[in-house]
Amino acid sequence: MTSMPGSLSSQRWRRALEVAAWSFFFVLNALFNSLNSGVDHPGAAAWEPWVWEWTSALVLLALLPGVIALERRWPVRFDTWQRNLPLHALASVPFSLAHVAGMWLLRTLVYAAIGWHYDPGGWWFNLGYEYLKDIRTYFLIVGALVLYRLWRLRQHGEARLLAAPDEGPPVEPVERPERFLVRKLGKEFLLNAREVEWLQAAGNYVNLHVRGRDYPLRTTMAAIEERLDPARFVRVHRSYVVNLDYLAEIEPLDTGDARLKLRDGAIVPCSRRYRAQLRERFGEPAPAQLGSV
Repeated sequence: MTSMPGSLSSQRWRRALEVAAWSFFFVLNALFNSLNSGVDHPGAAAWEPWVWEWTSALVLLALLPGVIALERRWPVRFDTWQRNLPLHALASVPFSLAHVAGMWLLRTLVYAAIGWHYDPGGWWFNLGYEYLKDIRTYFLIVGALVLYRLWRLRQHGEARLLAAPDEGPPVEPVERPERFLVRKLGKEFLLNAREVEWLQAAGNYVNLHVRGRDYPLRTTMAAIEERLDPARFVRVHRSYVVNLDYLAEIEPLDTGDARLKLRDGAIVPCSRRYRAQLRERFGEPAPAQLGSV
């Protein structure tokens, strides 16, 4: 599924649940397809429909991370669907070719292992038939990812930068926001920027982590970093910015990187490239409790 992570431990649990959900879907689909295929091909050996459907399901499951990556690269939203849907339609062609090639290879190996020969029949006809099924499968996966993202946005909220008013001066500097507007479950409220404990890049979003919750902000890490208070927020990794008010511990690693522990217990990586910024503020610490920074 699309990534809008919370704490690192919750990310692991969520990712495990997502993997389990997709696996359950493909297993259940393969089970019912195997039963249906057995009815549709009464002349086949009893085991053949099961090989056909389970090899197909295994290859689809292997291709799933690629579809997820493409949906992150070309997200289907109200403001992007006209541009990105044709790109997904094009991507469905290599998706189908990989699916057909993979399942035919697996079937050939299974048949050879028991001394049989696998014959896909008129492969040109079968290729067109498989593509009609695969493009439907591809867009079912994309649709599920879109619905899942919308559900997560509704459950966890989405942050926005406050815009300048149509008339009169803004109540706070627009170039360095003091608050974010958060929409959650149909309600809106203001979130103080200083309450953001850490930020993490996640695809087309930057997640604002606040008291165990994440509020995705549609922007890039580079863009939001320029608008954060440099006295409070420090870039520590290509994908992470931390609020120094919530930094509890720095643990240097032998690789030259570091591991940061925040007050909420979250562990954030600090790469060697950005560790110098922490050195300038705190010296070169051994694993040390910083307390209030």
